[in-house]
Order: sequence, then structure tokens, then C-alpha cells
Amino acid sequence: MTRDPVLIEVRRGPIMESRHVGAAAIARADGAIHESWGDIETPVMARSAIKPLQAIPLVESGAADRFGLTDVQLSLACASHNGEPRHVEAVRTWLAKVGLSEADLECGAHAPTRLPINGAFVGSGVALTPAFNNCSGKHSGFLTTATHLGEPTRGYIRADHPVQQRIAAIYADLGGFDVASAPVGTDGCGIPTVGVPLRHMARAMANLADPSRLPDKRVAAILRIRAAMNAEPFFMAGTGRFCTRINGALAGVAQVKTGAEGVYCAILPTLGLGVALKMWDGAARAAEVAMATILRRLGVLGDAGFDDAVNPSVLNVVGLRVGEIKAAASWLGTSA
Repeated sequence: MTRDPVLIEVRRGPIMESRHVGAAAIARADGAIHESWGDIETPVMARSAIKPLQAIPLVESGAADRFGLTDVQLSLACASHNGEPRHVEAVRTWLAKVGLSEADLECGAHAPTRLPINGAFVGSGVALTPAFNNCSGKHSGFLTTATHLGEPTRGYIRADHPVQQRIAAIYADLGGFDVASAPVGTDGCGIPTVGVPLRHMARAMANLADPSRLPDKRVAAILRIRAAMNAEPFFMAGTGRFCTRINGALAGVAQVKTGAEGVYCAILPTLGLGVALKMWDGAARAAEVAMATILRRLGVLGDAGFDDAVNPSVLNVVGLRVGEIKAAASWLGTSA
């Protein structure tokens, strides 16, 4: 990672307090690199950043239509949600439509991780269930597809299950890589996660932005998923989230998705571009600022503002601005 640039800097008063090293790729659907920084050839596990791609079989198979899924459910299928009450109730309602329950989810349970949502949950005394898992929407989509196609619902998270086999094949096709030779790990929610260079991850996102080379059924699925992310941004993230803000403000222009360990992806239909970035220290705060900076560089943010996303404040415990987070002055001069 030594040749990767410092993308993001954190200052407290006049002092440089932190530096975040990363890499990023902006690609077209044919794999041509529009712009890049750092090492875009080392395999990266996208984690949750490719959930819009993982939702394609839910629509393409006819499962979404069979069970009358709305934009709320399709947005949840792409979600790393906060586990707020509306998220949890929407997951339960969805599973009931399919004749399933939380007992069928294999993602496990975890409490909401964000404050003050976590505090509200802890104080509520509500029992923790798998619906609170930030990936419960994605897993509901997996279960819905399996049910529709007459596949076993047990074990749907295994790499050899048809649900995961379909997703791997779609990722490989859209990203232009050989999935059989890609390293495979296990995601936090239990499903396989494939190691893919950022150039291929960005290409996969570009094929979601410009799916014109794809079969009509897949194009229709992609367009429907993109529209749902913009129409119901709360359900794919939640209160105060960067994904919710961007997707809610830039309908038809951008769909962005965070992933664990400092990964972020963007689908940019008006430009026909896909973006994938990785902060090597795994810092989500740096990944968000890096994505906002790239979106501004590409002219995507327009007049929508987002100054506080490109250059957020560091606040102390009483809310006073004591520093800032912003793109490193050297970064945008290091384009490959």
C-alpha cells in the first residue's frame, strides 16, 4: 500500500491529527478507467458496497413482482440500515408477505451501532432479533428469491447455494473478472465476499450506471433498483446517513452505497460512470469525505450543497467546531 496517496486529512486546530491513505477508481462500463488514484489492482472485499448488485436477482427472477414488493423493500434489499424502528418493522412486514419470519434470517442479530439510535434501543427494553441486523433487508431479498424459485431457504448464505452462485456470476459478469480465481472470505453477515481489484468493482458499478450492453430483463431490474434507492433513501441507510442524503437529493443522478472497512461505491447514470474506493485503515469517516470529494470533482453534486460532507467539522463534546476533515491538498494532483 506504500504507493497509495493520502486522500483525507483530519486537523484539530492548526495540527494535522490523522491521515487516511486510500485508493479509488472511476470506470466506464467497458472497463476503461476514467480516472484513478493509488493501487487499483490489489483485491478488495467490497463488503456491503455492492448490495445494489446483489439485489438484481430479486427483481430479475420475478420474485419482487410475485410478492408485490415496493420501493421500500427494494431499497431495504440494498441497505446497511441503522436498525431504527421503521427499518425493523419493514423487514418483518416483508418477511410476512413471503410467508417467512425472522427465524429464517441467517444474518444473526446485533444492536443498532449508531448513536443516539443505539441508546434509544438499549433504553427501550425491546428484545434483539435478526431484523435489527443492518443486513436484514439484503437477507430478506435472498430468502424471497429462493422461495420464489423453489430453492431451500436454509443455508442460503453458503457459497454453494444457488442464491450466492447467482450473485457471484452477476458480479463477475458486470465487473469483468474471473470469479473462480478470486479470493473469497466471509462477510460480517455470513455470506461470501469476493476479493476484487477496485478497477473491476468500479466497472461493475459502471454497468449499473450504463446497463445498455445487458439483456433487457437485467436492464429493467437495474433501473428499478436504482429508482428505489433514490425514492426511499431512508430505508437503505437511515437518519443522518450520507447514503440517505445523497440518494435522496440526487434522484436519477447518483446512487451511493457504503461498505465496511472503508469501502464506498457510486453509480452515476448521467455520466455512465462507476466509482469504487477503499481507505486502507478502514475509516468510514474518511471514505465518506473521499466519496463526496469525488462526486464534487465529477460535477455530480451540482447546486445541492453538501459542503458539510466534503469538508465536515470535527466537533468536541459540547458541539463546538475544533477541527475539520477534508481532502489532502496533494490528492487530486496524483491522478494516474
